[in-house]
This record gives sequence, structure tokens and C-alpha cells, in this order.
Amino acid sequence: MGLDMKTRKIITTELAKRYQKASKKEKGKILDELTSLHSYNRSYASWLLRNCGKKVVICRKGKESIIFVGEIRKVKRVRKRIYDDNCKKALARIWWTLDYPCGKRLVPEIPEMIEKMRRFGEWKWGDEVEEKLLRISSATADRLLRSEKKKMEIKCRSKTKPGTLLKLKIPIKTFSELERGKPGYLDIDLVGHDGGNVKGDFIYTLNAVDPATHWSLRVSVRNRAQVWAFEGLKKIKGRLPFSLLGIHSDNDSAFINAHFSGYCEQEGILFTRSRPGRKNDNCFVEQKNWSVVRKVVGYPRYDTEEELKIMNELWEVVDKFYNFFQPVMKLIRKEREGARIRRKYDTAQTPYQRVLENEYICEELKERLRKEYDKLNPMELRREMIRLQNKLFKMAISKIKDKDREIRIESYVRQ
Repeated sequence: MGLDMKTRKIITTELAKRYQKASKKEKGKILDELTSLHSYNRSYASWLLRNCGKKVVICRKGKESIIFVGEIRKVKRVRKRIYDDNCKKALARIWWTLDYPCGKRLVPEIPEMIEKMRRFGEWKWGDEVEEKLLRISSATADRLLRSEKKKMEIKCRSKTKPGTLLKLKIPIKTFSELERGKPGYLDIDLVGHDGGNVKGDFIYTLNAVDPATHWSLRVSVRNRAQVWAFEGLKKIKGRLPFSLLGIHSDNDSAFINAHFSGYCEQEGILFTRSRPGRKNDNCFVEQKNWSVVRKVVGYPRYDTEEELKIMNELWEVVDKFYNFFQPVMKLIRKEREGARIRRKYDTAQTPYQRVLENEYICEELKERLRKEYDKLNPMELRREMIRLQNKLFKMAISKIKDKDREIRIESYVRQ
């Protein structure tokens, strides 16, 4: 039975140490010993013994390669860098414009974003960088952006209150029973902006998502009173590009009331609700509560008329930005392998792209959205978002400072 390669190399290394110090007569004996052990050609065996442990340059077909003879050494490959600093800066700019998506959502939108940036004079890099970014993989994009993500390294209590006995008239639908293919069936929810202090009135945001296309809209209201939630729904219906066919809410009394129920019956809108305590029945809008609402306006307390006005201005910009330029992945299927579940997602697309591909939406509406899309500059929308965000945050911070000043003055007067 022949020796394995590792044993052969150990034997060759030991014999080579003797060979390189031996006389001519002794070298012949060592060479005979090696050829009998390994059945090597005599010429190859002598080459091994002479060069074992040395770095040797071999020329093959005009190309030189360096090898270490005999000893097991790892030679680190020095690969030519493909994506240089310019590629990283351009990718980071696109990533910033799209509000920091992951690589799988970012890469499918790169061609569209480069075209938009060129059209509006925002592209500052050459054709070479464009060619490289067009063929970049999602894993490479994540790796290039790793340092940027490290620089960007909070939860809120639920404000949902149980509805009245009217909820018995509103049918329960689980996640699997809901209409997910036809656009117009909205998941809705309220997000409170109390800043950790639930006393008094504060602003709420009504968040609505269409699961078929992921088209989402938001409206801020004065408080969670039924009348304001109802007004918010009517505003969302007016801004929705397609017909409102149904709404699906949790068991909050802001929705489970006569205003909503009567309006839906009058307009022929299907009204359903989720099971109590089962957030997954309303998972699409629950996810947008964090990924859009909380990421955009954060967790401060907003409770003034001026803040309400600015928030609604902000949502108009945010809705355009997210619906036309923010890529979203949809779950296709789940496969169980023992205790593990593997999820398969489709290619990331923006809600606008999903609307254009949806068979239930008429061509006239699609053409109207195409014209609106052609006029939009994503970089300008992003800058306007940041301007309104900063304005909103400054107002929230100034209120905190004023309150701290009042507390200090009050404590001083008491002393």
C-alpha cells in the first residue's frame, strides 16, 4: 500500500536535509533510498532533494509562478482589486439615496438609479465605475458597505386599545385567508408619537400598506380619536392610485367603530380584522411601522399643530420616495428542513415596478404613474426628506429644552 502525500513530504524533507550537506558519494545513496521509497523518476527525485525548502521560479507558457518545494507552505494570493474607492463612494451614494437597503434590495435598483442620477446631473463618476457597479453582486455590495454600516450602529409600547362589541360584526381574517394578489386591500395601523409620555393628546400616524404591490401611504392625525382616524382613512383613499377595495385592521377601537363600519358598508369596502394578539395577521403594516415610520420620524413626542403640519408634508415626500424608489422583496415560499425553515424571496422591486407588472391594474393608471416617475429626482426627494426631518427634530428638541428650563425655574422658586 503506497504512502500518502503528507508522509511522502515529511520523508522527502528529512532526506533533503542530509542530501544538501552530504558528499557526492553519499548523495547517490540518499537518491537511491528516495527513489526506492517513492518510485520517483531519478531526475525528479534529485531535483526535489536539491530544492526542498527553497523558493523556485518556474516558467510555464511564458508565465512565471513561484512554488515552495517539499515543504507545505501557504502562499497568500494577492488578487487585483476590482472595486476601488470611486466604486465604493458611488455605491455608498446610491445606498444613501435609497435609505440604506441591504445588498439584495440594493443591487437590482442600481441600473435604474444610475440612469436617474445621470439624467438629473447627480452622477459624478465615469463609465468605468458604472460598468463595475452594473455587474456587482449583492454579497460584494454588502462587503464594500460594511465600514459605512458600522458608522450607523429603540422600542415603543403599544397604544392599541380593544374595540367595542361592534367588532363581533366585523369578520376575522388570518394571514393566509386575506386577499394578497389583487391590489386595493389595505392593511392599516396607528403609530403613536408620545415620546414615552402617554399623558394628554399627541400625534398619531395612520399607516396603510397594500400587500399585493407594497404601495404604502401615511397620514398623521391629531390624536387617536375615531373622527381623526376616519379622516385619515379618507385622505389615504384619495391619494391611493387604485381603488380601495378593502381594509384590514387590528382590534383597536380607533378602527372598530361606527365611523369605519358605516363608511365601509356605504362605499362597498370589505372590512376585516386580525385575531387579538396576533400581529402576524397584519404583518405587512407592522413591518412598515418600523422600517418607514419609526426610521423617518424616530421616537420623540410630537403634539403641536405645527409639528402635525410638517409631518404631513414629510409623509408626502416619503410616500413618493418609498413607492417609486425603495426596493422591496416578497416572500415566495417557505420550506421546512427538520427544525429549520428556509425562506425564498423574489427579486427586489419597487412598489411602482410591481404596480406596472400587476395584471389587475389598468393601462391608463400605469401610464399616469410612468409620467409621474419620469419627473421625480430621487436625490432631490432624499434631500427634501432630510430637510423636513431636521426641522421636525429641532422642534422636538426645543420643546425638551423649554420643559427642562421650566422645571429648573420651578425648583428654584420652591427653594
